Parts: sequence; structure tokens; C-alpha cells
Amino acid sequence: MIAIFESTLPIFLLIALGMALRRASIIDQKVWPGLEQLAYWFLYPALLFISIYNADFSGLQLDTMLAALLLALFLMMGLVLALWPVLRDTGLVRASEYSSVFQTATRWNGFMALAIAQKLFPPEGSAVVALVMAVIIIPLNVFSVIVVTRFANSQADWRRISMSVVLNPLILAAFLAVVLRQVPFALYGPINEALVLVASAALGMGLITIGAGLRVADMTSLRFALWLPVFLKLLVFPALLISIAWAMGLQGEQLVYLALCAAVPTAMNGYFLARQLGGDAELYAASTTIQTALSFLSMPLILALAAQLSSG
Repeated sequence: MIAIFESTLPIFLLIALGMALRRASIIDQKVWPGLEQLAYWFLYPALLFISIYNADFSGLQLDTMLAALLLALFLMMGLVLALWPVLRDTGLVRASEYSSVFQTATRWNGFMALAIAQKLFPPEGSAVVALVMAVIIIPLNVFSVIVVTRFANSQADWRRISMSVVLNPLILAAFLAVVLRQVPFALYGPINEALVLVASAALGMGLITIGAGLRVADMTSLRFALWLPVFLKLLVFPALLISIAWAMGLQGEQLVYLALCAAVPTAMNGYFLARQLGGDAELYAASTTIQTALSFLSMPLILALAAQLSSG
């Protein structure tokens, strides 16, 4: 437990650094939106591409792992969708809030998971995280766009939205990496090395940018729409994925790898989707802040429980 806590501590120190830098006067506030765009359009895609392209998946039960992952993901999305009539009828969540509840309960911070995997696990752990990112990016983005648009504007331009999904830089990076792994020639060495350097920078910069987007004051709110996705993402989804993976026969480190993917908080990129398509972006940012803060405690616990289960 202590080893897991100490291994995740540098990740949260970088997030805290981002929060401090955003609030300090030494950096122009106009810089942060540019850094977010740089991370979204170049750093994150480069990191995802090179992680998948260079990953060694040998020795892993990929078919079982991906089956467990996708089953848990679709069950989780189905659960959140099924909750809407109850939330609507009880007045606990407004229609304008629901899309952010859906997003923050189902999205996950793959780049935080990748940073922790590189710190805590052998190389195949990072490979699993990269593969998970490649597999779930498309369904998560498609369903998120549909839900946000449905609850924000029923007259939305679906052709434009479809193009935004298809041209998503993360989707394109994952697709290109998978395709290039199948070709009979390798990526030119200097290009590969350059992208590895970019990926190294992307991890630290990405975590600092995540911290810069968080707001501590949001943690004092008692809104049900704020805390429901925190409970669903940090507790329900890890329990769901670990249970499914264990029932399918996954043991040892592979179970712990999936536990990490389930335990990370929601991703900040859904905030930009909410802002662009008319969702509740402020609620999204607030829920992300709380999840990130609480995951500092919940992630070591979940990883320790998964390790205990996998060894027992």
C-alpha cells in the first residue's frame, strides 16, 4: 500500500504544481489555453501513437482483457443512461447537467494512467494502458458527443459532429499506430526517437495542464449532480471492471493493470467538448477537480485490493 502511494505521489505533485502555477502571477494566464491546445492536438496524440506503436503485447491475454474492458465500459454507460429517468423524475439532476454527469462518470484519464503505469509497472503495464486507450477512445467519444448534443441542442448539426469525431486527434493517432504496426517495415528510427522525446515531455506537461484546469473551490459544493459521477467513477466502475475481469479468469499483474485503468479519475478533455457543444462545462470542471483530489486516496486502495485479489 505504501509503495503504491509513493509511486503515485509524483503524479499528484505535478498536478498540484499545475494548480499552483495557474494561480501564480509569474505566468501569463493567456499561456494556459495555448498549452491545452498543444497538448490536445500534438503532445497527447504523439504520446498515444508512440506508446501503442512501440508496445510489446506478447504474453498478455489481450482478447480476455479487451473483452472485460469493453463489457464493463458498455455496462457502465448503460447504467448511467438508465439512471436518467430516475434522476429527471426526482429532480436530483437537471437536463442541462446530465451530459456532464454522463461524461464524468464514464470518461477516464488515460494519460494519468499511463504516467502511473510507467512509474509503477514493467513496460507491459504501459502497453496495456496504451491499448486500452486505443480501444475505448472511439466508443467513449461517440457516445459522449451524442449525449452532450442530445441534451444541449436537439437541432445540432450531426454531420459536423460526426466529422469532429472522425477527425479527433486521439482517434487518428491510435488508428495510425495500429495500422503501422501491421506494415512490413518499421518507422524510421530518428522519427521514432523524436516521438519518444515528445512523449516524455507530454507526460509531465499533460499532468501540469490537468492541474492548471482544476478548481479547489468547487470541492465545497453539495450538488447531487456533482457527487454522483464521483461515486460512479471512483467506486462503481473499478468494482465493475475488476469483478468482470476476475470472473473471466484474469489473474496477476494483468488484473492490476485493468484496475489502474478503472481507478483513474475522469479526463479533462470532456470539458472542452461540453463547452463547444453546449453542455454544463462548469459542472464538468468541478466534478473533475473532486475526482482528481479523491483519487489520490482511492487509487492506491483499489490497486492494493486488486493486487491482493490477483494473488489470492
